[in-house]
Amino acid sequence: MFTLDLGIDLGTANTLVYAANHGIIVREPSTIAVAVRDRKVLAVGKEAYNMAGKTPENIVVVRPLKDGNIADYDATLEMIKYYIKKAKEELKLIPFIPRRMRLVIGVPSGATQVQRRAVEEAAEAAGAREVYLIAEPMAAAIGAGLPVEKPQGNMVMDIGGGTTEIATISLGGLVEVKSVNAAGDAMNQAIVDYMRNQEKLFIGERTAEEIKIQIGKAHPEVTDKEMKVTGRDVTSGLSRSVFVNSTQVLEAIQPILDEMVKAAWETLANTPPELHKDIVENGLWLTGGGALLRGLDRLLREKLNVPVRVADNPLECVVIGTGKVLENVDLLKAVLGENR
Repeated sequence: MFTLDLGIDLGTANTLVYAANHGIIVREPSTIAVAVRDRKVLAVGKEAYNMAGKTPENIVVVRPLKDGNIADYDATLEMIKYYIKKAKEELKLIPFIPRRMRLVIGVPSGATQVQRRAVEEAAEAAGAREVYLIAEPMAAAIGAGLPVEKPQGNMVMDIGGGTTEIATISLGGLVEVKSVNAAGDAMNQAIVDYMRNQEKLFIGERTAEEIKIQIGKAHPEVTDKEMKVTGRDVTSGLSRSVFVNSTQVLEAIQPILDEMVKAAWETLANTPPELHKDIVENGLWLTGGGALLRGLDRLLREKLNVPVRVADNPLECVVIGTGKVLENVDLLKAVLGENR
């Protein structure tokens, strides 16, 4: 018999799983396909994601988490079970049954007690004996290598699919934190709306995300790129292609960027002066998929007047943080003691 320790970044868009002493072993979309009539699970993860937009009326593809919180409990439970099974397969543990399974799961800092309990119950129903919840900005800061347990100010901006969370951290706690829905999904939707209104072209969210990743930018002086986009003409209903450039993408997502900058400014402004001084020296660290948007660090640097750095492997910072907590008892006690 053995103990299975897993850290999980249960994100709105993607789920990553970290096994203690092994590293990241699973990374798949937070997506599930179910039958409309009886809610039977037909596919989870990559398989379900590849079905999106291609299913008949009797099958629906959903993301059971909204803004990082559980929107569909049953679907989330099935998804957690799937990822735990996937982790066991990757570790070649099936058919062995662990004596104890311990999970550390990243949750939004603004999650209510009801929402937190829903995550705990889903994890316990999936077989976990011990469940610890860690605020995502804290996990991101740990994953980025910041000394969160020391008496100094650290600031992180974690930009996920559903939420952007900005926090100042010191002595293992969140001193100031703000969460807004201006994040990756909102940018995708803004691009969908822009293409419909300005180019008279219907595109899906997956195409919008490809546009954002390939040619998106957050600062006007960043080099322009261009790509060909195919969609459905608003008027004729026929397939049509247009060329879109980075400046157009910036125009589309500007309101989301403005909200992100405002949230970061308010967090910094409300941070105690002694910690503020540390942040001016050490800077703001960007994590999450949104950190990869070209020019975002430059935009924030100009607006906040502090150094801004993109963490190494920003997409993995939260799950790496959960893993470091699993592997370090002192760190676990420092940042998770009250969240057990």
